[in-house]
Amino acid sequence: MRELGFPLIATSGNVTDEPIVIDEHEALRRLAGIADLYLVHDRPIVRPVDDSVMRVVCGRELMLRRARGYAPARVAGGEMPSGILALGGHLKASVALTHAGGVVLSQHIGDLETVDARVAHARAVADMGLLTGRPPRLAVRDLHPDYASSRTAEALGLPVVSVQHHLAHVAACMAENGVAPPVLGVAWDGTGLGPDGTVWGGEFLLVTEAGWRRVAHLRRFRLPGGDAVAREPRRAALGLLYEAFGESAFTMTHLPPVAAFSDTERAILRTMLARGLNAPLTSSIGRLFDAFAALCGLRQRANYEGQAAGELEWAAGDRASGRSYDFPLLDAVGVGGAHVLNWQPALETALTDLSAGVPPGSVSEALHNGLAAAITAVAEGIGERHVLLTGGCFQNVRLTEGAVDALRAAGFAPVWHQRIPPNDGGLALGQAAWVAWSEQRGQVPCA
Repeated sequence: MRELGFPLIATSGNVTDEPIVIDEHEALRRLAGIADLYLVHDRPIVRPVDDSVMRVVCGRELMLRRARGYAPARVAGGEMPSGILALGGHLKASVALTHAGGVVLSQHIGDLETVDARVAHARAVADMGLLTGRPPRLAVRDLHPDYASSRTAEALGLPVVSVQHHLAHVAACMAENGVAPPVLGVAWDGTGLGPDGTVWGGEFLLVTEAGWRRVAHLRRFRLPGGDAVAREPRRAALGLLYEAFGESAFTMTHLPPVAAFSDTERAILRTMLARGLNAPLTSSIGRLFDAFAALCGLRQRANYEGQAAGELEWAAGDRASGRSYDFPLLDAVGVGGAHVLNWQPALETALTDLSAGVPPGSVSEALHNGLAAAITAVAEGIGERHVLLTGGCFQNVRLTEGAVDALRAAGFAPVWHQRIPPNDGGLALGQAAWVAWSEQRGQVPCA
């Protein structure tokens, strides 16, 4: 390397959103124009396994990507009905299969956006039966019918049941930590289809022996452009502003996300929001983080998933002023209705702060502190001692540690992930565990 005189990068090879290449002939085709040199061997690689990734949260490791060194392996013990095959979600996909001694979870497979990724997912499905020696008898999929994993489940020729996305997150946290109901699950992420047809993502689920119900959620707002919002945080910000201020949101061109659109784009987005065209309703905390990142001027377009939310987290740094935005809890409407976490006071205070020159890091700190306090307020209203923190938003160290500290101070027993990712990499475990528990209780597992 000294003789070369320039940097040398040695890494596993894959194109963005595709699985790792494990065949040298395939590498020549798929990595052409990317790799300058190839290091090959005469021993074939059986299956692709990515690097595992962790963060330290509350003084212990938190798995973000469970792969080399950790998978495939049994991740939850206890007697369970065998042969339940869970196919995970669409992003950060993994596969799980129950057997008499628990649940075996595959390695991280990745996002199922490409044909190659879907082929790798299908191979992992086939692998599970070979690894456990138990052929599957039942397939479990996400509630969303258009996920590639859902289509694979339907094509297996097995009976198929579905489990709601955020319920699977909560069940994964329960299974990993050996926690039995009743529990309050706090499932916060970017997106997941709710039974009501809207995009969920800021959910409080009460799980009991009799089943589960949604007891609280973030106040909903529209996402102009649907899936495009994940790549453009400015769209989430505009949807939030429109819900709060109506048509006047489009006159707020002093705000970075509004200014980031041209006059023509704003006219189109105005129509979309006013008519609800390609502008689904969401209760997503992940999209709330995106919106605040855009309002702070940190990120209007994202180059990768979670970039805006990550930059908002990092902006807070080690600030400890104690500033906190208010997220009041609105009363539930109707019998069995859910309480609503109202973000508008936090938004209005943040806009006032930003116009007064308060730095984005201070806004970020107040947002994180406010959300941690909101979790505790909901927990106090529900009264269950065990509060489970799950979903991709709890990859955020500041949010997780703030929520854990606040819950403990209020006398609750917070539970969060360690060996299983809080993100969609843990969905398969939750799907399998929930259906297994449902069978043991003699309940219909479909949710």
